[in-house]
Amino acid sequence: MTVDVDVLIVGAGPTGLILGIDLARRGVAALVVERAEGLFPGSRGKGIQPRTMEVFDDLGVLDAVRAAGGDYPVGMLWRDGKQLGEHRMFDSAEATEDSPYREPWMLPQWRTQEILLARLEELGGRVALGREVTGLTQGEGDEGEDGVTVRFADGAAVRARYVVAADGGRSTLRRTLGIGMSGETVDPKPMLVADLRVSGLGRDFWHIFPPREEDGDMFLALCPLAGTDDFQCVARFPEGTAVDLSVDAIRKVVTTRTHLAPEDVTEVRWASDFRPRAALADRFREGRAFLAGDAAHVHSPAGGQGLNTGIQDSYNLGWKLGAVLRDGVDPALLDTYEEERRPVAVQVLSLSTSVHRGEARRGEATRQLGLGYRDSTLTEETRPTPARIRAGDRAPDATVAGVHLFDAFRGPHWTLLALGTKVPDATGSVRVVQGPACEPYGTGLFLVRPDGYVGWAGSTETGLARYVTRFGLLP
Repeated sequence: MTVDVDVLIVGAGPTGLILGIDLARRGVAALVVERAEGLFPGSRGKGIQPRTMEVFDDLGVLDAVRAAGGDYPVGMLWRDGKQLGEHRMFDSAEATEDSPYREPWMLPQWRTQEILLARLEELGGRVALGREVTGLTQGEGDEGEDGVTVRFADGAAVRARYVVAADGGRSTLRRTLGIGMSGETVDPKPMLVADLRVSGLGRDFWHIFPPREEDGDMFLALCPLAGTDDFQCVARFPEGTAVDLSVDAIRKVVTTRTHLAPEDVTEVRWASDFRPRAALADRFREGRAFLAGDAAHVHSPAGGQGLNTGIQDSYNLGWKLGAVLRDGVDPALLDTYEEERRPVAVQVLSLSTSVHRGEARRGEATRQLGLGYRDSTLTEETRPTPARIRAGDRAPDATVAGVHLFDAFRGPHWTLLALGTKVPDATGSVRVVQGPACEPYGTGLFLVRPDGYVGWAGSTETGLARYVTRFGLLP
């Protein structure tokens, strides 16, 4: 039996759930399907970057995320059962008015997904578990309308206007679409990641056990997972090792490389092995099918970039699909998804690889606050001498006439800032905030997109009406 939806999202990880939430709040009929019988059970993507915290604020899950997680602890180096001293894993930064979230937030991936699923269901969205995709066909349906038919292992099919592959680095949809993926091995040495219950270690530090000289670079680290009683274990192995994921083998790795006794590892709750690599899809779109998250780009876990970049993909694509499907905007708008997101993926892949290899530190760049779209065809900067914030940049927070801008931006709408200048006569469905010039914007008109980036900026309203007409914002 065929069920018709506007958008079919394949994969119920953070990328797929975020897109489902964004579409649900826009009134777009979307269905998220997941091959597994449940959500991902491990902690793998545990780092939430500041830019993603801003997205969570907009989508209505920030309070739950903050309640369930915590700050990253300071690293503590160990040798022979003795503490050698602290090790700072991140360059610290203080919160400011324009950037209220400056430090990464720790939340195990399984918990992030539970929060996102609850929000999706609150908005009327849904996830169908145990639905394995086996193929898709693009073309006209029975009534002549273009779309995508996605087939499942049980013989069922879904007909959708658009489909989004958010099904991970081994994406079935990407392979079915014939989209290649190229990249490099970041580290040939395999790694273990596991969620453990451990006694004998405090939870105030991220415990790091450097290798002895005879061990090469076979380190192990145990990080207390905020909001849980678990530790995330990460360990590196010699090249060519077949990593044993049995409880006894994991317990042996921990006790061999630390001062802990076998009985201190009381439970192995989840475990996986991987080989760090970086890879990028040749393109992010094929007809009415889009790639997002790990289906489009695969990162080393160093620096906590992969999950966050996937969330940003969905945040970019969601408002564009909504504009086309609900507001009647020209479908050519969807071409800008790949135009904007693929260069960002290239940049972030390079960063995460550099962090993994010790060539870059976790700091300002890994927070993702500086990423933007200045070169996008959606970006128009009309001022002859732009101030610090230009069209294409992330729109920072500020207080304008007693209004926090992040409060004004929150929701699936465009926002016009009129700072030190008058409000244009015609603003249509755009929310308007007027007030005096302020830092970091200065003076002028700033049209902020639904995903929190400045789309158009000018000293006067010349050209603004033409720009907003593209998006159906004027009657």
